[in-house]
Amino acid sequence: MIEVLVVDDDFRVAEINAAYVARVPGFRVRAKAHNAAQALAVLEGGGTDLVLLDQYLPDETGLSLVRRIRELGHHTDVIMVTAARDIATVQTAMRYGALQYLVKPFSFPGLRVKLEAYAQLRRTLDGAEQAEQEEVDRIFGTLRTATTTAPLPKGHSAPTTELIRRVLLGAARPLSAHEVAQRSGLSRSTAQRYLKRMEESGRLSLTLKYGETGRPEHRYVWAPGAS
Repeated sequence: MIEVLVVDDDFRVAEINAAYVARVPGFRVRAKAHNAAQALAVLEGGGTDLVLLDQYLPDETGLSLVRRIRELGHHTDVIMVTAARDIATVQTAMRYGALQYLVKPFSFPGLRVKLEAYAQLRRTLDGAEQAEQEEVDRIFGTLRTATTTAPLPKGHSAPTTELIRRVLLGAARPLSAHEVAQRSGLSRSTAQRYLKRMEESGRLSLTLKYGETGRPEHRYVWAPGAS
């Protein structure tokens, strides 16, 4: 099993990311941390293979934590999982050795692709001592993942999918299934069915809004780069 440390200052986001990790075969959540100090304490204990790391932490940035991790001699792999989109942050993450960079908000398929590529990289490297150029190219190519659009399941139509896409793209904020149904003229059950399928295929990002009852309401936004 690949042991994962999930680091995010938002407790709810950390729970969601940890739940996503647990759904990918071969991965297990070792711990969750909500600041750099907690994350470093977990790493000092050993046994962590991969860190899913947010940039915005209350005590220091994720990138400064990566630098300290390397200075302390830890070779744990890092995937940045953050809302930071500026090129300077992305470049610095690359220089500090982050293997992947996943921009929030994202859906489960978006993270799954990154984790599966990482697992493939580990399998490629296991037991290898030397590599010819062809093997080197294959190793570096393992992390170059592409997103694909899944075919529509039976009972789902392209026009209805396009209608929901337009509704979400035209919204100024994430929408609930009820709001999508109202704006599109669809029934709530139909909107929910399509939204669930589109989220599973990576075309939508899911966020949670907590109300007074404590039960989260699912809200959807069109995923960046989705077609």
